[in-house]
Amino acid sequence: MPNSASAGKRLRQNHSRREANRATRSKLRTYIRRVQEATAAYETVVAENGDADAALATVNDAYRNAQIKIDKAGAKSLIHKNKAARTKSRLQKMIKKAKGIA
Repeated sequence: MPNSASAGKRLRQNHSRREANRATRSKLRTYIRRVQEATAAYETVVAENGDADAALATVNDAYRNAQIKIDKAGAKSLIHKNKAARTKSRLQKMIKKAKGIA
């Protein structure tokens, strides 16, 4: 229990901020997972000679959305800026590998 009113307020603020950060971090992981799933689906479609253009558009949309969320999380110090850059780089590498570029 806090010993002063200001300590009580800090406790309340920390609790609400922790919940908000947890939710945002969870959404961030979801966006990253969507890129990974879209890339795997694209690889499957290409292997089966399916509609690769639609699958590639899905991959690009998923990456674009994830990139925005990752950049914002890095800017707000939700994750470290270097981790944001590293995550985007790894996603790009995965996408290029699926496309057969790298």
